[in-house]
Amino acid sequence: METVQTARLVLSRVMPEDLDAVHEIHSDPRTSVYHPSGPVTDLESSRAMLDLWLADWDERGLGYWAARLPGDPHVLGFGGLRHAVVDGAEVLNLYYRFRPSAWGHGYAVELARAALRVGKGLGTVVAVIRDVNLPSHRVAERAGMRKDRTIPYGGVPSDVYVA
Repeated sequence: METVQTARLVLSRVMPEDLDAVHEIHSDPRTSVYHPSGPVTDLESSRAMLDLWLADWDERGLGYWAARLPGDPHVLGFGGLRHAVVDGAEVLNLYYRFRPSAWGHGYAVELARAALRVGKGLGTVVAVIRDVNLPSHRVAERAGMRKDRTIPYGGVPSDVYVA
């Protein structure tokens, strides 16, 4: 589903013109505090990230969305489902990252719930979350996921949440 409307958000397939928003959000140290490698530091790294996301849509018909308020072109964040291998298993990985100005409004939970609805019946949906990332744990739990196990992921202990 390339576009999904929730109660407050329009979630649409990422597009090449989302590059500036991808870079703004992923280069902000506040949004990457729990990411083992820290924030993205250059535009080319953001472009490579976006290119992977675009390829997911082109090759698999599923990928990350840009989240916006209806009628507003400003991107609040990114998230959705992406095919991945986690702990040796093919899964749909749930991802969400929002700009700090969008924090505290429940947008990540709303996006996560929409992604879980889309992913239902398509495979196992997981969210891999650093063990110390309590805000992201709360999002996964509020979206209806439960902690299944802890694994080393990206060189750090991470909790695997399942739908």
